[in-house]
Amino acid sequence: MPKPLSLSFDPIARADELWKQRWGNVPAMAAITSVMRAHQILLAEVDAVVKPYGLTFARYEALVLLTFSQSGELPMSKIGERLMVHPTSVTNTVDRLVRSGLVSKRPNPNDGRGTLASITDKGREVVESATRDLMAMDFGLSAYDAEECAELFAILRPLRLAAGDFEER
Repeated sequence: MPKPLSLSFDPIARADELWKQRWGNVPAMAAITSVMRAHQILLAEVDAVVKPYGLTFARYEALVLLTFSQSGELPMSKIGERLMVHPTSVTNTVDRLVRSGLVSKRPNPNDGRGTLASITDKGREVVESATRDLMAMDFGLSAYDAEECAELFAILRPLRLAAGDFEER
C-alpha cells in the first residue's frame, strides 16, 4: 500500500494552535492526538509484518504469551487477563488461531467450565519467524534508539498504572 502524500505542515501542531485560539492551551489534546496517531502508524506497520503469517498483532501477542508459559498452554481467562482484553476478544482471537492450526483448545482439567489454549508446533514456528521479522523492523519504532524506547515506556507507565493494568510494588 503506497504511503499517502506528506503534508507540508504538522496537522496535529496546527490543530493544537487552533485549539489554543478557540478553547485555550490544553497540552493533553495534542498529546492524545499524537498517541492515537502513533497507535495507527504502529499497528499498520506491525500488522503488515505479521499478515503474511496469517496473523494480526493481537493474534501474535496471544501466541507469544503461550510461548512464555512453561507448558505452552494457558486458561482462556488467564490469556484475557494478561493481554488485558475482554473474554469475547480472547475467544475470537484463539478460535482464529485454532482454525489456522497454530493453537489447539481442550477442556481445563482443573476447572470444569474452563478451556485451555495450547500452542502447536506450527504455532511455535510461526511465532519464531514473525518475531524475527518484527525485531528486524524494531516493532515499528526504528525512529527511536534504545534509550528513547525506554523513555517512552517510562512515560506511558503511569497511565497504565492509573488505568489499573497492574499494582505498583
